[in-house]
Amino acid sequence: MLEPFFRTHEYLVERVSAPVRRQLIDEINWNDRLIGILGFRGVGKTALLLQYARENFSLRERKCLYINMNNFFFQNNDLVEFAAEFLKSGGHTLLIDQVYKQTGWSHMLREIYERFPKLHVVFAGSSVMPLDKANPELDGLVKCYTLKGFSLREYLNLKVGLDLKSYNIREIQNRHERIAQEIMEQVNPLEHIRGYLHHGYYPFFLEQGNFTERLHRMMNLMIEVDILHLNQIELKYLDRLKKLFYILATGDTGAPNVSQLAVDVSTSRATVMNYIKFLTDAGLLNLIYRKGEDFPKKPARTLLSNTNLMYAVCGGKPDTQILIETFFQNALWGLYDVKAGDRSCTFLVDDDQRFRIVAEEPRRRASEVIYVRSDIETGRDQEIPLWLYGFLY
Repeated sequence: MLEPFFRTHEYLVERVSAPVRRQLIDEINWNDRLIGILGFRGVGKTALLLQYARENFSLRERKCLYINMNNFFFQNNDLVEFAAEFLKSGGHTLLIDQVYKQTGWSHMLREIYERFPKLHVVFAGSSVMPLDKANPELDGLVKCYTLKGFSLREYLNLKVGLDLKSYNIREIQNRHERIAQEIMEQVNPLEHIRGYLHHGYYPFFLEQGNFTERLHRMMNLMIEVDILHLNQIELKYLDRLKKLFYILATGDTGAPNVSQLAVDVSTSRATVMNYIKFLTDAGLLNLIYRKGEDFPKKPARTLLSNTNLMYAVCGGKPDTQILIETFFQNALWGLYDVKAGDRSCTFLVDDDQRFRIVAEEPRRRASEVIYVRSDIETGRDQEIPLWLYGFLY
């Protein structure tokens, strides 16, 4: 039963394309028995699993095994019994990709955890998957991590062949002049940032083929599989979801007019808000709320998740101001709490840091605001180059 899977595992591990070592590999506590690696479609979860296997396990000893739940074998064979067989053969770590494709996946993971205390399980899945408190069967058992797409830092390391380090937001705020100078001695990020904004977030830009066409296919899969399948939405509502996404992606980035959107897509206001949340969970949108507010309240702003989506959906000519704001909020997403600002700032970060994102030198300055400029290589005092926030991970 295991032999075909070991052959596939060996083939994939030997050929995994991972030219950039993802920082998340070193942040995960691999000693935990049940680990979940979640992320948006296309950010490289499969490559990370295979990269971990290649770095830590000998193919000859067969203590690690990668499996994909898309394999038709699991339509008629139980995952728990498969895990038992793997453990009996001397297995130590089972890497499960696309785990949510298996009906009853959370119950099976719990059963594996309880029955086989010597087996380590690492699973990868969609960011839409319910875990922690939303999934009582796995709450308290699984240690979850989120894999983001390439940062500007990772993109530069790949393009230029460097090993540039990351910095936290406080380091950038306090030492940005020195940090920028040290980086500029090795590479000028402004010479590469346009390419990153267009195609650098998703690792599959390294593959042959038309990147934009690949991205459109992926966006459709996000809606058709990640949203419809996991939220058990009937296929007849697919067109409404896609239309809503397009309206939000190409329209005003301010607070959505939910009543008008409900008319436009022929559904209720409550359904519109649920659909917006689903699109956000799948990695297509980012919702920016006012301080002290969150879903299910209406967001103050709706932005696309990353700049690559902007180029793909907006016909290759995105608005410059929205583009640089999208880059900034995407760089901070998942690491810091980003809220909508007021008249003095674009974003409020972690409740006390005020950032204004600008494309040129501001005419007026407020002492409590950090000005993030897209037009400068190095900053001074309260002015920090936008590209430097691409070094947060």
